[in-house]
Amino acid sequence: MVSENKKVMLTGGGTVGHVMLNKLLIPEFQKQNIEPHYIGSKKGIEKDIISELDIPYHEISSGKLRRYLSFENLKDIFKVLKGVTDAKKILKREQPLFVFSKGGFVSVPVVLAAAAKDVPVYIHESDLTPGLANRIASKFATKVFSTFEATAEQFTDAKAEYLGPVIRPDLMEGNKDEGYALTGFNSDKPVVIVMGGSLGAKKINDFVHEHIDVLTEKYQLIHLTGKGNMKQKIQKAGYKQFEFAGDELADLLAISDIVLSRSGSNAIFELLLAKKPMILIPLGLDQSRGDQIQNAKHFKKEGYAEVLKEEDLNLENLQEKLEFIEENYSDITSKMTQFKHGFNPAELADKLIGEASV
Repeated sequence: MVSENKKVMLTGGGTVGHVMLNKLLIPEFQKQNIEPHYIGSKKGIEKDIISELDIPYHEISSGKLRRYLSFENLKDIFKVLKGVTDAKKILKREQPLFVFSKGGFVSVPVVLAAAAKDVPVYIHESDLTPGLANRIASKFATKVFSTFEATAEQFTDAKAEYLGPVIRPDLMEGNKDEGYALTGFNSDKPVVIVMGGSLGAKKINDFVHEHIDVLTEKYQLIHLTGKGNMKQKIQKAGYKQFEFAGDELADLLAISDIVLSRSGSNAIFELLLAKKPMILIPLGLDQSRGDQIQNAKHFKKEGYAEVLKEEDLNLENLQEKLEFIEENYSDITSKMTQFKHGFNPAELADKLIGEASV
């Protein structure tokens, strides 16, 4: 047990994926009488998510990092430098055991400040190819942990370690009876759950709504639309929509046979450990740096998923992918069963505390 006056500093932001692991770690640190603090931007999504929890949130200046030439880069250099100064003051005042970073633009000044103050820095990279923020920050990190085995090899300037995915254990403990009660479904038809990400995916949502009559002829559909995207007027047997799923997600997954999903790393590894074959529709290069495309390709290569580009999303292509998964279901789930790697949040919290104590 660690003494009560110990603190840890978490950072990461810009997307939900850069925050959710931190959110899972917070109660695990609290169980060990360690006080978690968070450094984030003034208006980012991390502030909205972390404000739901009763922990100190420290705002700093942050600038966007771009891979292309832009006059905005020059202005943002000063924002980053201001962020480093902000973060140094916070670290000096709070004296954390270490900084744990999930990436995103706001994390870079925090990591730079921690390195300057000799505070250990641990970075977690979820995607197959590291983001620009983590590539920069890794040069100043004590250690980088990766979700994919191949990713660790890409950090040539830092001590890297393959960790595997960090998974919520409760997702493997869903109750089918509860899932059927929540949806009104039964075991007569296969269940497909559609997950567009925390904010939903307009094209996927529109596609499901447009083709709902045909899809429900053969499947029962659970549709997680994202906040504000439910169509209240749609009331159809074999179709159940939710804005999002919290604790009930485990029960919904328990009755699901196939998942139609984006390919954010955290989500698809959770589906892998839950042994749910996937049809992945990654964000395109017009919406992201391509990390979801690489993640999806890797899962396809390993035999866990089929991949469908967003521009190729039509009824014929989707039905073809669904039929392929149904015909090869046993083979796909057998490959998923062979994947044994992974940590739960409590194990990762213990590992981080142990690393910092050496």
